[in-house]
Amino acid sequence: MYSLTSANRYYLYQGFVRMNLGIDGLFKIIRSQMKELSPISGDIFLFFGKNRQSVKILRWDGDGFLLYYKRLEGGSFELPAFNPHTGNYEISYQVLSFILNGVSLKSVRLRKRFRI
Repeated sequence: MYSLTSANRYYLYQGFVRMNLGIDGLFKIIRSQMKELSPISGDIFLFFGKNRQSVKILRWDGDGFLLYYKRLEGGSFELPAFNPHTGNYEISYQVLSFILNGVSLKSVRLRKRFRI
């Protein structure tokens, strides 16, 4: 069983994509527009449709690509703000979980926890 965990790194594409794109089309976007990242690194890449009702998640698992697809029947995904000054595409597993489960990113307040 393939799973998404906190051990993975997640990268959010800053634009919107046509949901008819498959693995090859998403691969080309990573190579041409997220140039500093490698699609075969094992990292996970997220692509949202223009209406934010669908998401495609692309990952390399060592000998091929996996493509996850989720389409909401109602509502839309809330996306984090992209900071063009830092060029940061990376999001945490926790933020991904919030996005996929419909948690409002604007109202989330995390309490302090001990971290090593």
